[in-house]
Amino acid sequence: MQTLIWNNLTETEKQQALTRPAISASSDIKSAVENIANLVSNKGDNALFELTEKFDKVKLESLIITKSTIEQATKRIPDDLKQAIQTAKNNIERFHQAQQNQTVDIETQAGVRCQVLTRPIQTVGLYIPGGSAPLFSTVLMLAVPAKIAGCKTIVLCSPPPIADEILYTAELCGVETIYAVGGAQAIFAMAKGTESVQKVDKIFGPGNAFVTEAKRQVLQQGTAIDMPAGPSEVLVIADEFADPDFVASDLLSQAEHGADSQVILVTDSVVLAEQVEQAIERQLAKLPRKETACQALAHSRIFIAESLEQAVEISNEYAPEHLVVQVENARSLLDQLDNAGSIFLGAYSPESMGDYASGTNHVLPTYGYTRTHSSLGLEDFTKRMTVQELTPQGFKDLAPAVMRMAEAEQLEAHKQAVSIRLAKIA
Repeated sequence: MQTLIWNNLTETEKQQALTRPAISASSDIKSAVENIANLVSNKGDNALFELTEKFDKVKLESLIITKSTIEQATKRIPDDLKQAIQTAKNNIERFHQAQQNQTVDIETQAGVRCQVLTRPIQTVGLYIPGGSAPLFSTVLMLAVPAKIAGCKTIVLCSPPPIADEILYTAELCGVETIYAVGGAQAIFAMAKGTESVQKVDKIFGPGNAFVTEAKRQVLQQGTAIDMPAGPSEVLVIADEFADPDFVASDLLSQAEHGADSQVILVTDSVVLAEQVEQAIERQLAKLPRKETACQALAHSRIFIAESLEQAVEISNEYAPEHLVVQVENARSLLDQLDNAGSIFLGAYSPESMGDYASGTNHVLPTYGYTRTHSSLGLEDFTKRMTVQELTPQGFKDLAPAVMRMAEAEQLEAHKQAVSIRLAKIA
């Protein structure tokens, strides 16, 4: 990791140092994904079978996973893992149930009643990546709030062969239908619908660059998505009292996600920075995904700040997906932290806890989007409607203001909708 003293950098150098790794070959990816979209649109299920055989090297007879397949997968899951998944599910349920919206119902003035009603999104599609690290924990993060919100239909797509853990967790969370289809083609199948795959109103879930581009394209075509996403990232704020082994482990736990991940350490202690680098070398040697982590570390940074206040400023400027705060009194910095997807306070709150089982959601905005976007929560699976109801007297009292404003905007029909009623009352 490159070490930089923040105060020695020019403003331009600071911005360059905080820049994420470029999302590679974006124009090539865009073109490839557009071709996949056309195939799915024109050929439906047949396109999904062809693309699955091409990309996943699996020849399928059906896209829908049968109940017997799920039952067999469930039998292969060790009991201790089932218990761990249940523990995580309990905590995630508890945290998301607490987010249930309270109905707003007030009189803004006498005789003018206004309400906010919350309704679930009817049909949602969940995308769960497969590959070398099948993210069954993401099933919990998506399906649990979808159920609590009351979404009528929940479907899930994941590339074949789907890991037993994903099938078990989906069944545990009440997912109705599971499709063996992955990649960009899964996103277009859920957005457009095919002979087998149900069309959904909103798509959730992380994925590679092709999945991310497909989500961007379907959003432009009218299908809602959870949030914009890019490669995963973590920023750690640490002081002289932090344990360098803990800090190193937090950085490496994010670096092992992918070669395009980025990890940042911001500290006011040069000694700690050196100790963390040594700890990274020791821990890195034992990691199965060492090569991936090394690639991520190659474009990662250590910033030496003059104070914790400056460390906070750097963090807010970077706007990380995950923010780990390992300082003597971590909570004391909380009010100053403005831009982060999820914050982990103190030595015993590693990012791993939030990724799996503390209860918070691990689906988070990345690539600086935490300046404007929030972590996934219950409200993402719902929509709000406003209601107004006026009594005759409430209508009469408010009518002059509305007519005058409509007149000023030169919208005569708006004014007339009020004046006609006033005449009837008179």
